Amino acid sequence: MVTMATLTFCGAAGTVTGSCSLIENGDLRFLVDCGLYQGNKSVRELNIQPFPFNPEAVDFLVLTHAHIDHSGLIPKLVKAGFKGPIYATQATADLLEFMLPDSASIQESNADRLNRKRRRRNLPEIKPVYDSDDAARALEKLHPIEYESWFEPATGVHACYWNAGHILGSASAELRLDETPSGNPLRILFSGDLGPDEKVFHPEPDAPEGFDYIICESTYGGRDRDDYTIEERRATLRDELRRGLERGGNVVIPSFAVERSQELLHDIGVLLVRREIPQATVFLDSPLARKATEVFIRHATSLEDVDVPTEDLFRDPHFRLVQSVDESKAINKIKSGAIIISASGMCDAGRIKHHLINNIWREESTVLFVGYQAPGTLGHVLTSGSKDVRIHGKEFKVRAAIRRMGNYSAHADQGELADWITERSPVVGRLFLNHGEDDARKALSELLVERGLDSSKIVLPSFDEHYELVAGTAESKGRIAERIDDRALERDWHSDYAVFILRLADRLEETADPKKRTLIIARLSEALDQD
Repeated sequence: MVTMATLTFCGAAGTVTGSCSLIENGDLRFLVDCGLYQGNKSVRELNIQPFPFNPEAVDFLVLTHAHIDHSGLIPKLVKAGFKGPIYATQATADLLEFMLPDSASIQESNADRLNRKRRRRNLPEIKPVYDSDDAARALEKLHPIEYESWFEPATGVHACYWNAGHILGSASAELRLDETPSGNPLRILFSGDLGPDEKVFHPEPDAPEGFDYIICESTYGGRDRDDYTIEERRATLRDELRRGLERGGNVVIPSFAVERSQELLHDIGVLLVRREIPQATVFLDSPLARKATEVFIRHATSLEDVDVPTEDLFRDPHFRLVQSVDESKAINKIKSGAIIISASGMCDAGRIKHHLINNIWREESTVLFVGYQAPGTLGHVLTSGSKDVRIHGKEFKVRAAIRRMGNYSAHADQGELADWITERSPVVGRLFLNHGEDDARKALSELLVERGLDSSKIVLPSFDEHYELVAGTAESKGRIAERIDDRALERDWHSDYAVFILRLADRLEETADPKKRTLIIARLSEALDQD
């Protein structure tokens, strides 16, 4: 007899990274996504911990798209013993050819840097979460699948990809489990990450209607952006670039390497051709973004709303697609008139940190944020108005203009998410809201209830929570592991420590009297002794 199907949220529940869902049905086990955890240090430490399931027992993996928060732990999964196939769209597979090796290189570099410190302290060395060999073995398991084409990843399971409109190759995954205790097929839809209605390159998200269970992302579940057209977005970008360049410095744009960087390049190219902004040199300083741009060129004929001839896409003479470290360092000599697009989008790693070090303290410079900044990231600290930041262990005054524009998001906003969910109705069993912080999930849930959805059908799963998919309902069986305190998903002691150190430094600097400085330190020492 077939046992009850179960669903476990092994990531992206109460947070927006580490997407990983485990479905079990009888002897069958498979994953939807297997993403890297990003954000504060406590969240990132989840990447080091063992999976809350046995990777050797997982039969296959269905991947919704290439973003690292959905795909970045696949090499670790392979390293831990996973031997099954990985299904993805062709464009997703093409992007992963560059993205997984790049992620492995970052893991190796991080381990090398930590080991240098550990050797000085006579501590044992650590190994990277995974390495280039693990990434290469993961790529060998990719099985490209066309959109709207049914495939059978295992006996009794059928799957189909639907356009999600998020990034190149992104998909919502429809799954049908044929063997269930009731004898009726179980229909499940994973949204993946959904794109907005107005987005260059891709059509609006799509999928059928009528499911037993829907698992929908809620990144922007608590936020409605102003309605805009692609032309209105370009006008906003035009104004920001004009204003930034007129200040006399550079405009630094932290950007995700995949999709966001290509959208920016395309729009800046259009503005340059129209002579709506100064004829500035535009640097794309990210080896991964450069390679991803090549994949976009390869798939150019499938892209929508491209306002330049296909053969000219990303080939404006003002563009400099930077590859080598020396080329990147040379940008630091430029003090004005450059537009520098660099990864990572939340300023957590990569070359963007070096460009911030060279520009953040200069009053004539501008840092333009064009996407979501997760709590605990350097990008969040900057956009929250901090006057001081720590980058690579050094403190910097924030004198550059910090600007934001939100209409480059690759995510659907609250209204668009609610529309997508409504169009997929009816939901016979439950709607699970994942991949969102708690405030965003609650806000989206409240809007859906206002629109007529039964509140008892909406579930906000917690981290590692385990559900039995009973006919017409979903019964929580608690957590399968205790890997992290829910409070640390948004803010942890590492974040508080960084803020405290900066506040202490400012207070001591502002206190002119040496005796008062000594008193401040004495009181803090006394508090530590009492603890």
